[in-house]
Amino acid sequence: MENNIILQAEDLVKTYGQGNQKIHALDHVSLSIHKGEFIAVTGESGSGKTTLLNVLGSLDTPDSGSIRFQGEELVGQNDLRLSAYRRRSIGFIFQYYNLIPVLNVEENIVLPMNLDSTAPDMDYLAELLEMIGLTSKRQSFPHELSGGQQQRIAFARALIHKPPLILADEPTGNLDSKNSREVISILKNSIRKYHQTLILITHDGSIATQADRIFTMHDGVLNEIGG
Repeated sequence: MENNIILQAEDLVKTYGQGNQKIHALDHVSLSIHKGEFIAVTGESGSGKTTLLNVLGSLDTPDSGSIRFQGEELVGQNDLRLSAYRRRSIGFIFQYYNLIPVLNVEENIVLPMNLDSTAPDMDYLAELLEMIGLTSKRQSFPHELSGGQQQRIAFARALIHKPPLILADEPTGNLDSKNSREVISILKNSIRKYHQTLILITHDGSIATQADRIFTMHDGVLNEIGG
């Protein structure tokens, strides 16, 4: 399994503040993730979950430690290399959909490809639209859709460039239980079909128990609790 590791973090440290106000967001965190795994990270608000996701996705930098993606060290790389890593290797999904109001469904989904000056695979786009159940809504605008439908667009946008790694931060936080089940089902189907790896932060125990492995964070410390 060692050769199948897609992402490996070792001894990550991230602190904010000084003196009595110092917060250990990441307290010597180490984690190895294999290709195709579904990892869930749980924990109270402020425990360091989002910091971990941001650091793994190079949206933030650790104070110290190592992060290797497919064997390549990321810590210390220049902004150009890290930007390429984010654009081409990661699909980000957040609690808030962050859709562009003046763009329709199709335009919102292919936006990352346009920003990378890459032509989208239109057959794959059609496949994604069918998977999220919005083929008939491809010309609709975000304000014309429900919250659940908007989150599905955010999912498709994260998947359009076929990233090997998906990082999802509370993707069902604004959804009811029915829509939560549906969008998690879409994610699980995607990682199975396209052999992707998923790291998902959630407060929802029913979602966490669907993961291959479950981790919990408390005061910046990461522990595996099962799967």
